[in-house]
Amino acid sequence: MSSRTASTSTTPTGTAATITTATAAGTTTTAAATGLALAGAVGYAVYGPWTHPGSAGVYVVYGVAWALFVLGAFLVRRLPVRRAVLLILVGAVVLPVLAAGAPPRTSDDAYRYAFDGRVQAAGRSPYAHAPTDPEVARFRDDWLFPRGECAGWFKHPLPDGSCTRINRPDVHTIYPPVAESYYWLVHVVTPSGRREPVQAAAALLAILVTLALLAVLRGFGRDPRHAVWWAWCPMVALEAGNNAHVDVLGVLLMVLGLAAIGGRRPILGGVLLGGAVATKMFPAAALAGGLRRAPVRLLGSAALTVLLVYLPHVLAVGPAVLGYLPGYLREERYDDGARFGLLGLVLPTGSAPYAAVVVLIGLAVVVAARADPDRPWQGALTLTGGMLFVLTPAYPWYALLVVALVALDGRRPEWLALGPAGYVLYLTWGLELSPGQIRAIHQLGYGVALLCVLGAGLGRRLRPADGTTGRPAAFHAWKPPIRSVASDSPKSTSDAAARLDA
Repeated sequence: MSSRTASTSTTPTGTAATITTATAAGTTTTAAATGLALAGAVGYAVYGPWTHPGSAGVYVVYGVAWALFVLGAFLVRRLPVRRAVLLILVGAVVLPVLAAGAPPRTSDDAYRYAFDGRVQAAGRSPYAHAPTDPEVARFRDDWLFPRGECAGWFKHPLPDGSCTRINRPDVHTIYPPVAESYYWLVHVVTPSGRREPVQAAAALLAILVTLALLAVLRGFGRDPRHAVWWAWCPMVALEAGNNAHVDVLGVLLMVLGLAAIGGRRPILGGVLLGGAVATKMFPAAALAGGLRRAPVRLLGSAALTVLLVYLPHVLAVGPAVLGYLPGYLREERYDDGARFGLLGLVLPTGSAPYAAVVVLIGLAVVVAARADPDRPWQGALTLTGGMLFVLTPAYPWYALLVVALVALDGRRPEWLALGPAGYVLYLTWGLELSPGQIRAIHQLGYGVALLCVLGAGLGRRLRPADGTTGRPAAFHAWKPPIRSVASDSPKSTSDAAARLDA
């Protein structure tokens, strides 16, 4: 189109501003340099010294990585689309692959994944046997149960004097059936006896999420540059590539499920979201984003999917299919209310669990009633993020769902603050702090994140939307029609191509 030769190129709605052609080259160079610095920070976080939890250095390294990420994402979203997508794809590959090259740095969950896959490949159920059970003793590979002195990072002594890299080795697995099937698949298609396949599989899933985001955003006529919020996020590289958390599989299924709902295929969306729930429970919140369209078909297909994947395990081991879940809830202090950091600021600890149930049900009802099923990621982001603020988990990788939803939504990056909020508490592991100090840090991290979300939302509400009569932009987004078209969505494919390639 003729605007290609003009001195300016107008970016689509949601990006920062119009930039000149001459400036674009400089912005590209700066963005690339920022991405390179981000890769250096991620590399240092997994290869460098003083980056284990319990050291002051880890806060500095992670803080620098997040600052570079925010700057890099801002720059990438100002670039012409084709150039931006190229940088997004480079970052999506380089960052998780770089992080996967080092042993897990801040979590040993990947070792449990490997053992569960090993046991299943031998025809045993991880729901029936803990790693220390005599019945599975012959499956204790040396790399998971190292010989010699049991000292060092991620080594846990056993009662018989031996050693393992698996955390909580005396309890059954906690992971749902789709996650367990994934562990089995990784074991049978890759060389066993090493950690690298588990990390490589998670890094590959992180890359696939980026590709899915780009396809979904482009397919809905929206700005694909929003995918940078996932592709360049240091949490993705560290928690998927390095620590290999299975949450990334749930993220992929959630993204595809929400795309199916937005494309008016509620049964397919329910099946995919049901698979996400049977990977990790948290994606259940994403269902609320599409309930205004065909709720029976959506919820029915999701519930049937969960039921079918659980059924073989229930028939085999009965109630043991719950694994360590009840023990986990007690260990994390959800039973007595101590884990609910923000609710603990205003309520007695003992009443926090009951208040959490009431708040979550109320939030779910409001989101489900208000959410636009043509843009189900908006409601999914609100409820998923709200759930994390209520539960205030100690594990930052739970916020990977929020990172992907921010990329799909494209308008509320302030929800990314949930990632650092989780790290603030998690990285205190190993520090000699009192329970009161830990609780204060917990509340501070999530409190600051909540203020970021509320402050940004209030500012958006007070700012008149372009082309309106002055009513707040948030008002128009809060009560959308059931078959609305997003303001940044063009009317046709050709219109989309013209706007995005301008």
